Amino acid sequence: MDMKALMEQAKQLQSKVSDAQEQLGKTSVKGIAGNGLVIVEMSGKYDLIKLTLNPDMVKEDLGTITALISAAFNDAKAKADDIIDKVMSAATAGMPLPE
Repeated sequence: MDMKALMEQAKQLQSKVSDAQEQLGKTSVKGIAGNGLVIVEMSGKYDLIKLTLNPDMVKEDLGTITALISAAFNDAKAKADDIIDKVMSAATAGMPLPE
């Protein structure tokens, strides 16, 4: 493969990945724990958008509150990971990547 063609493919890949990252920044997912006591909303780039705590959380001990927030975050992160995998796979589909 000649260098010019390789550079063009690299440029196309960079553009597609950049577009995918922009899309992920505009995407949001929600992680939920404790039957809705805690909701974490984050972007596809793991930025926290919103944290919602049900007023009933005040009745819980600090350990429970911490565990529920962690569980909601982990749920949101897992959903974001799935979206990231799909978006980035689509962006790099058909592009020969180095092994």
